[in-house]
Amino acid sequence: MTNKCLTVALHGGAGATRDRTYDAEIPHMRGLIEAARDRLKAGAAALDVAVETVAALEASGLYVAGRGASPNSAGRYELDASLMDGPSRRAGAVAALQGFRSPIAAARAVMERTPHVMLAGEGAADLARQAGLETIDDPDAWFTRAGRRPRENPAPLSHGTVGCVVRDAEGRLAAATSTGGVFNKLHGRVGDTPIPGAGTWADETVAVSCTGVGEYFIRSAAAAQVSFRMRLAGQDLASAAQATLDDLKALGGDGGLIAVAADGTLVTPYNTQGMKRATLTADGEIRSEVF
Repeated sequence: MTNKCLTVALHGGAGATRDRTYDAEIPHMRGLIEAARDRLKAGAAALDVAVETVAALEASGLYVAGRGASPNSAGRYELDASLMDGPSRRAGAVAALQGFRSPIAAARAVMERTPHVMLAGEGAADLARQAGLETIDDPDAWFTRAGRRPRENPAPLSHGTVGCVVRDAEGRLAAATSTGGVFNKLHGRVGDTPIPGAGTWADETVAVSCTGVGEYFIRSAAAAQVSFRMRLAGQDLASAAQATLDDLKALGGDGGLIAVAADGTLVTPYNTQGMKRATLTADGEIRSEVF
């Protein structure tokens, strides 16, 4: 396949609601897709572009990941992230990471510096420190608490996540996902985001990044389920993604996902009010939208 099949999708979370505007997020997401396109045209690998895009989403403070995270019920900022390289199925993840600006950078360090797939808590922080990743000196001043609802109007398990899936000029697929988790989560709670197969997946068939109430994505193995439906049941990407969300909804969950297949097709389904998302299709069209 040629570079005419460069394809990228990103999301800023499926927790969007119609009672607010997204005037900052929509142009920001479009800019990130444009940057990803340019990197891919220059020959960058899918995994690099996925990680760079998620790192930029984390750093913006506009989404419930990285700088945009909110404290848990114990007042601590515990962040999760994972990434997966399609051709090799290598993966890296961190869970309940505290004190570092980019969880996705820490997840990549796990993949590249250790024989493991996931590190959690102090172990993840120790590795991030050894890798020289940027620390957070004053959490209360640095975090923006993006998307946090007024205390008098909380929603059960309100959530937000960011992610990116990429197909590069060589046909390689990759996915990356990062989150601050659901608001007011219990200390130590880990959702689907750092779990390959639940919140993130990439193989030779498809790359997937999920967003929503993570407990349901774990119970349905949502990210990997898309691939299994395509590879084992012969479903096309759109059917596999929608069936996965239908399965999740039957359990009582909500959310969305972004996915790109080996042939460059992509989908961005969701079953919530809206999902912040932007795409670069194989024909070069860029879209950035919420509803």
